[in-house]
Amino acid sequence: MTDFVSAPDGVRIAFEIVGRGAPVVLVHGFGASRNQNWREPGWHKTLTEAGYQVIALDCRGHGESDKPHDPAAYAGSTMSDDVLTVMQAAGYTRANVMGYSMGGMLTLRLTHDHPQAVTRGILGGVGEVYFTRNDAWRQAIADGIVATDTSELTPVQWMFRNFAHEPGKDIEALAACMRASRPPLTFAELGAISTPMLVVCGGHDIVSGPPNALAEALGNGRHVTVENRDHMRTVGDKVYKQAVLDFLAE
Repeated sequence: MTDFVSAPDGVRIAFEIVGRGAPVVLVHGFGASRNQNWREPGWHKTLTEAGYQVIALDCRGHGESDKPHDPAAYAGSTMSDDVLTVMQAAGYTRANVMGYSMGGMLTLRLTHDHPQAVTRGILGGVGEVYFTRNDAWRQAIADGIVATDTSELTPVQWMFRNFAHEPGKDIEALAACMRASRPPLTFAELGAISTPMLVVCGGHDIVSGPPNALAEALGNGRHVTVENRDHMRTVGDKVYKQAVLDFLAE
């Protein structure tokens, strides 16, 4: 069942709670939703059968959440603060948090801004490219999403465009989300994060890059590579799932 909570700026964030046990908050990737990123690849089943409670949200601009068309609505720590808002609405001040791709970046920001709120963090589908995803890169992706002339789009622009144009998605909201400025953490900020963090990337994931550089930059990070998997196919892989279960059980 879908619940809603309003962020401080009035944007409604959709979320659901499944199962019982220690909470694991799930934060999906850009252009996806809680269902597409987590439920469909079997994460709800994996986690609840292992004795965890799933708290899965739709990030603003995605799924059943409100979809502002102003990039300012997605900027800075706004989206990572939405994760904390959902966590608190579910009755928790502290939880395990797992994000994929954009969701992994939001999990990093949440852990930096509110370290007391994250017991353990899992960063899926975000690796060494974390250090190079600047505003210019995001602007180019947003331009590709809304372009009317697609003759000169790059393969990466096409990948994001095709995903954003799937039925039921709001391309204007997704372009606004991508245009928003969300600077990465500095090496000093990453190194100061003492929360245990697991970084997982596919061995063929050109979107994320390998996981080791980001894990090594963290104050308490480790990494796992899922061999022979790209950005999309890593999400539901059994190696990823087992690595997460082992990490959470420590």
